[in-house]
Amino acid sequence: MTLLGEFTAMTIDGKEQSLSDYSGQVVLVVNTASECGFTPQFAGLEQLWETYRDQGFTVIGFPCNQFGGQDPGTNEEIGAFCQQNYGVTFPMMAKVDVNGDDTHPVWNWLKSEKGGLFGDRIKWNFTKFLVGRDGHVIGRYTPQAEPHGLAEDIEKALAAERR
Repeated sequence: MTLLGEFTAMTIDGKEQSLSDYSGQVVLVVNTASECGFTPQFAGLEQLWETYRDQGFTVIGFPCNQFGGQDPGTNEEIGAFCQQNYGVTFPMMAKVDVNGDDTHPVWNWLKSEKGGLFGDRIKWNFTKFLVGRDGHVIGRYTPQAEPHGLAEDIEKALAAERR
């Protein structure tokens, strides 16, 4: 059985990051975009990170340009945009594909763990997956799901014992 910590990803500033660094934490994985109608969710994601990070929670953003070309910038431009416009301090990874032949392995895994309305496809930017302390996916949320609406599920996951 595969767990989140078995994957690696490139950070937005070009460093290889083992997701095992987040083992034992509750993690919200989100595909983001800088020019989307849902882009203001960055502020809510940052608020969740600030509220719960001391309890063992993190948000990991994965920019993606597959939906309407809404994240066309370079990783450097995306990182600067998120910081300047939304004060993002949670971990951001390098731009990835979340659908198709070049899908990043962590996204293939997330989709296989919790299929959605579109089965093994991501519908749009800001699809969110909640991963428990044990490394298993425990929830999938639509792009329309506002970050503050996930607080109860995050609190339950933080309170859960590790398996």
